[in-house]
Amino acid sequence: MAAAPPPSQPVPAPAAAGFRLGFIGPGNLAESIARGVAASGVLPAAAIRTAPHRRPERAAAFASIGAHIMETNAQVVHDCDVIVISVKPQIVRQVLVELKPLLSEEKLLVSIAAGIKMEDLQGWSGHRRVIRVMPNTPSAVGQAASVMCLGDMATDNDENRVRSLFSAIGKVWTAEEKYFDAVTGLSGSGPAYIFLAIEAMADGGVAAGLPRDLALGLASQTVLGAATMVNQTGKHPGQLKDMVTSPAGTTITGIQELEKGAFRGTLINAFVAATKRCRELSQS
Repeated sequence: MAAAPPPSQPVPAPAAAGFRLGFIGPGNLAESIARGVAASGVLPAAAIRTAPHRRPERAAAFASIGAHIMETNAQVVHDCDVIVISVKPQIVRQVLVELKPLLSEEKLLVSIAAGIKMEDLQGWSGHRRVIRVMPNTPSAVGQAASVMCLGDMATDNDENRVRSLFSAIGKVWTAEEKYFDAVTGLSGSGPAYIFLAIEAMADGGVAAGLPRDLALGLASQTVLGAATMVNQTGKHPGQLKDMVTSPAGTTITGIQELEKGAFRGTLINAFVAATKRCRELSQS
């Protein structure tokens, strides 16, 4: 089933019918998804399963949500309708080969393993009902930007189910897989660039005489507020910038300094470089 081009806005998630959700790999991102799903009411916590494999701290994390803790991955797959592959990318092949005999046609396989292409996911698992999702680190606070692409046999109902899961931790877009390297460069790597910007803004506040805690608080809230204005007003960022830029004022003076330092060009180059590196890694 071909995926649609990326829309300009994330599509709202429809209500999901009841199903059982299993995580193969109970890491931090899997926990964030599980907590968001349970807290939002997309699924009851009792519908979530995982197998921590002698990792008591991960068992405790999932048990605190109310999830069922099982002994083996095979049990998780057998008992669940939607199976999320959330192990480290370097062991995805091993895990999928081991689970291959258990992946019957009624199972939906969802991968959040970074850099693992749909072709490999389908080949290693022998399963074509697959959806690949690329979330990012703000999933930990319910503000993820996630992009998904659909495998050959994934249905509209499968897409709706996965959208409901990832809408519980942020916003979700559907795109063709050919965009995923650029998605990684932008929303995958992007939070690190914003953290740098917040740090630099706070340092600037300190240099201007503000206490450190006040400077950091103002910087982070300013970034949050500006992002919220872009998302909620629907106005172009340039238009919003012009609204706070008066003639010969403080803002335009600061923007002039940013332009001297090639601020926009440097950001563009950073995203392009990250995308290029992602392509190199995915081909190696």
